[in-house]
Amino acid sequence: MEFLQDIMNYAFLQKALITSIMVGCICGIIGSFIVLRGMALMGDAISHAILPGVAISYMLGINYFYGAVVAGVLTALGIGAINQNSRIKNDSSIGLVFSAAFALGIILITLARSATDLTQILFGNVLSVRTSDMWLTLIVGSIVIIVIVLFYKELLISSFDETMAAAYGLKTRLIHYGIMVLLTLVTVASLQTVGVILVVSMLITPASTAYLLTNRLSTMIVLAASFGALSSVIGLYFSFIYNLPSGPVIALATTAIFLLAFLFSPKQGVLWRSIKSKRQRAITG
Repeated sequence: MEFLQDIMNYAFLQKALITSIMVGCICGIIGSFIVLRGMALMGDAISHAILPGVAISYMLGINYFYGAVVAGVLTALGIGAINQNSRIKNDSSIGLVFSAAFALGIILITLARSATDLTQILFGNVLSVRTSDMWLTLIVGSIVIIVIVLFYKELLISSFDETMAAAYGLKTRLIHYGIMVLLTLVTVASLQTVGVILVVSMLITPASTAYLLTNRLSTMIVLAASFGALSSVIGLYFSFIYNLPSGPVIALATTAIFLLAFLFSPKQGVLWRSIKSKRQRAITG
């Protein structure tokens, strides 16, 4: 009750709640495609590799959004270029690019003498979210939803069978880089809430939870967005009540929900599968 009263009374908490719910939703939506396409490492790479763009934006005195988006897109292109023009495999090229970009970003922010900003960028602080951050998240969320609605069939086919998508005449590489751009936008929008390091938990865990509960992409997207929003609200509540950093608490909330699905999912849950196997052994025995 005290938390609800504080939400009614404090504008900063209202902005934090709205922004965290939006971040949870859009991370769940784009995360569904990342999980289905086996691109979890790419999500991790882009979330880390945008740090140099953020640092350069701070040094130039411009909004971090622009630098972060440019850095994310360049990272995706760089990984693709190394993968296509050398013997280096995809996972190795991802590790090579994102570790170098992340290290460069930390050095640049240190040179800019923005240690406080660095901590906030790395781990997030949704309680200090600004009105501009809230509107930025809303704009990014709208873009993501519009693109997915318009190109749902193309994304569906290419996510489940890229070879078949190419046979149908779809430009699979263009679709891939389009998803990378959306992933970069979502990552940048999530900086204030969960930070660079923990944004991958918002991208992967709610979508993985939904994947355990359904075989339909449309249902998976809705469930992933719901789990992401629920995790954000739970994380915000505990971070505010116990004065804890919001990013790690939200990440733990996503993990807790995943563990519940992992154990109790009707079809994929460990507990139910164990019960079914025991019943089958009892019948056959």
